[in-house]
Amino acid sequence: MSTVYSPNEEFHLKIKPGDVGRYVLLCGDPGRCEKIANCFDTAAFVKSNREYTIYTGTMEGEKVSVCSTGIGGPSLAIGVEELIHCGADTFIRIGSAGGMAEEVLGGDVVIGSGAIRMEGTTREYAPEEVPAVADYRVVNALADAAKEYGVRFHVGILHNKDNFYGQHSPDTMPVRDQLKSKWQAFMECGALASEMESAALFIIGSIRRVRTGCIVQVFANQTRRALGLEDPMVLDTEAAVRVGTLAIRKLILRDREA
Repeated sequence: MSTVYSPNEEFHLKIKPGDVGRYVLLCGDPGRCEKIANCFDTAAFVKSNREYTIYTGTMEGEKVSVCSTGIGGPSLAIGVEELIHCGADTFIRIGSAGGMAEEVLGGDVVIGSGAIRMEGTTREYAPEEVPAVADYRVVNALADAAKEYGVRFHVGILHNKDNFYGQHSPDTMPVRDQLKSKWQAFMECGALASEMESAALFIIGSIRRVRTGCIVQVFANQTRRALGLEDPMVLDTEAAVRVGTLAIRKLILRDREA
């Protein structure tokens, strides 16, 4: 696909082929990029424009990159599309989430095998009947990395939404009944945690035929809090960063063997 509006570089990311590797780690916060890049064998700053900050370096002798995407599906979709234009074909999102399932504690990591499409971006990509699913090779690499790192982890469904405060203050919204009934239904259907980007990433992966995965670190769990259970708060993504970068290293080695 050709660049839009800008003939020599991507319009939003301001990059061109060669600026990024085929393996890309994604995060929401631009301030998290340097932390992730520090897990590479080598790394150098490439570009920063709008919510998109990019570092590129190497792991196991292979070019890899990290790119921030801001908050939500629309900005992630733009960033991933433009990264694909520049040659990327394997993506792992490293993010944060709120726990939903009672067994998910603050500090745990959740590896998304699929995502509930309770958001708007993917409706402009695929019919509602199409599931948002991660690539099994990426899920396996993340699970193996989590075991090796020794962090408590879960694999399963992530809930996606566009309205952060619709989750945390549903009674202040005119559509409160819909928000609350669907939230309850999603929990009964096994949703583990809630975040805002994986559905878009997974759907784009299916359509563009690239590999995608997502690992999120749980900050706290409002379900446990409502039940009067212990609800530890961990405002740190260190475990997710370490597991995500280790998973990329594993994918590089597995791809080389294949």
